[in-house]
Amino acid sequence: MIVILRLGHRLGRDQRISTHCGLVSRVLGADKIIYSGEQDSGILKNIEEVGVRWGGSFAASYEKNWKSAVEEYKRKKFSVVHLTMYGQQIHEKIKALRKKANILIVVGGEKVPPDIYQIADYNIAIGNQPHSEVAALAIFLHEYFAGKELGKNFKSAKLKIIPQDRGKKVEES
Repeated sequence: MIVILRLGHRLGRDQRISTHCGLVSRVLGADKIIYSGEQDSGILKNIEEVGVRWGGSFAASYEKNWKSAVEEYKRKKFSVVHLTMYGQQIHEKIKALRKKANILIVVGGEKVPPDIYQIADYNIAIGNQPHSEVAALAIFLHEYFAGKELGKNFKSAKLKIIPQDRGKKVEES
């Protein structure tokens, strides 16, 4: 099981980027996203609506205390992977991480609490330069699943895109 923890969501400022963390997580094979920081029911509603229309069983929830969420998943024997530009390069660690069936992936928002660097089992960098948490999440999931997530079938979808060379085609069921 792959769970994403999005740290430090801020109302009015992070709506778009936090929503994109959820959308990327869903489409690239994660099972759930947990938002921490300021509570925002709009994000949870948006992610739920995408699941209803486009299928799948992706879940979204809110946890006020990010540290409690991390401790809960550690108790469940999840490996905690913090995506940070200060970590070890993904290509050096991805083989070991693929052997882990249960991972909690932590992505930052506002200033990341220093504790997470110590609490995480792995601090992983996509690149050791500033970059977007959405990009880091997408690249990590793509590397973790070795591209297999791109062929994922979303069950119970009401809408399905029919790939086209030009234009758009969507089937409704």
